[in-house]
Amino acid sequence: MARSFLLAALLCALGPAATIAQTPAAGSAQPAAPAPAAAAPSTVPAAPVAAPGTPAAAEVTGTELEIRTLEARVEELKERVHRTKARLQGLEELAMGGDLSAGAKAVVVHRNEMGASYVLEAAAFALDGAPVWARADAGGELDRRDVLPVFDGRIAPGNHRLTLRLTYRGKGEGAPRYQVESAYTFDAEPGKVTRVQIVGYERSASRPEERPAVRYELAAQPEDAARRPGDGGGAAK
Repeated sequence: MARSFLLAALLCALGPAATIAQTPAAGSAQPAAPAPAAAAPSTVPAAPVAAPGTPAAAEVTGTELEIRTLEARVEELKERVHRTKARLQGLEELAMGGDLSAGAKAVVVHRNEMGASYVLEAAAFALDGAPVWARADAGGELDRRDVLPVFDGRIAPGNHRLTLRLTYRGKGEGAPRYQVESAYTFDAEPGKVTRVQIVGYERSASRPEERPAVRYELAAQPEDAARRPGDGGGAAK
């Protein structure tokens, strides 16, 4: 009986202590909260980085602009060539004949009145930018002809531009050469024959290179007027 009483008293004394042991004391550390889950990796793609040496957009645009400019210039040159061919074809068709009443006629000749100090070695003539007559002869045959038939054919009425280049050589071995370039505008009247005579002559000047010169003589007559004698190959000097 006494032993049972002592055991019961011991259990009563140990009960509160066991309860206190199970209850955390005030101010004791709380268990750590679980760590948050790691954030998912971002799926936004990064901006691409240009590789070294890659041309910028402005450079590409500039290159394209240059190419387009070159293409436009090529097309313009093609157009100019086409217009020149058409003009030449028109001159050829007009020069082959047809009624004078459908247009006008032009006769262009060159008369050589240069003094004995100069020899005509080359001559080139163009009408409205189209070559119509050109010769080069260093042997003197060209110089021995008084008159050169430059152009004889039909043209459209209106203003026309005649250009020329004459090359002279001084007399004597090793003499220098002189070049004369000139232009002349004349009006071709419909139903008339317009005659332009180009005269190469030696003018008074102190320096030899200033002496070769040209002048122009213009005349027009109706179709039914008497025609001038042909200048053909010209008379010998």
